[in-house]
This record gives sequence, C-alpha cells and structure tokens, in this order.
Amino acid sequence: MEFPAKFTRDRETGGFVVTFPDVPEAITQGDSVAEASAMASEALELALTFYTEQWKDLPVPSVPKRGMRMVRVPALSEAKFGLYSALRAAGVRKIELARRLKCSPSQVDRLLDISHKSRLDQIEAAFAAIGKAVFIEIRDAA
Repeated sequence: MEFPAKFTRDRETGGFVVTFPDVPEAITQGDSVAEASAMASEALELALTFYTEQWKDLPVPSVPKRGMRMVRVPALSEAKFGLYSALRAAGVRKIELARRLKCSPSQVDRLLDISHKSRLDQIEAAFAAIGKAVFIEIRDAA
C-alpha cells in the first residue's frame, strides 16, 4: 500500500513538508528527507484510519508525478487496511465477520485497529472467513 507524496522544501525552516494528492488529510513535515519520510508513513497511516472510522472506501493511489516519492504504510497496517477493503467489497459488516469467526465484535474491532498488534494468523482467519487468502511478497528495499 504505497501512495505518491510530494516533498516540498520549507524555505523558513529548511525542512520538508510532505503532502499526499490522494489523501489530503495526510500532511506532515520533517527536518530532513529521512525524518520527513518516517513522519509521512505515520501521517498516511493515521489519515487512512479516518476513512475506516467513517466506513468509507479507502483512496486509491494514483501514478506518481515527476519528483514525487512513494510512501508506504507498515505491513501489518497494510494487512488491516486490506481486510477492511475486502469486507467493504464483500458487503460484510464487522458483526457478521465476528459471527463467522465465532468471536466477539470487539475482537474484530481490534483486527481492524492499526494501533493493536494483531497476529498474522488472526488476520489470515478473517480473510479466509470472507473467501480470501493472504500472500506475502518480499521485494528489494529501495
């Protein structure tokens, strides 16, 4: 789950301001490119939770324009956002997923909560309950 981000030098501070054309709620800054990149991932992750809290579709990443950098959310958050999107696409509400998993609705809430450190087997079970499978892809770091 990667989104293009625009890193703009702040003339006053010398740092960088980061904005996302596809996720206007995500805005952050950092003193260096490295710090701004780390902050950008957190800002993106937090902004995407605004969509999940309102039960809205997540934005779709656009093709990056020249000079933009790609920013990703952490892998566990990507799995949780993927589960959220799969539930919406399948028309399955959280209460129905809880019934299928034979667990409480609060356990499903934790599965979708990015601040909760869910186990991969729990996320796999949730995907399986809606007819999906999880695959992990490993790539060279940029």
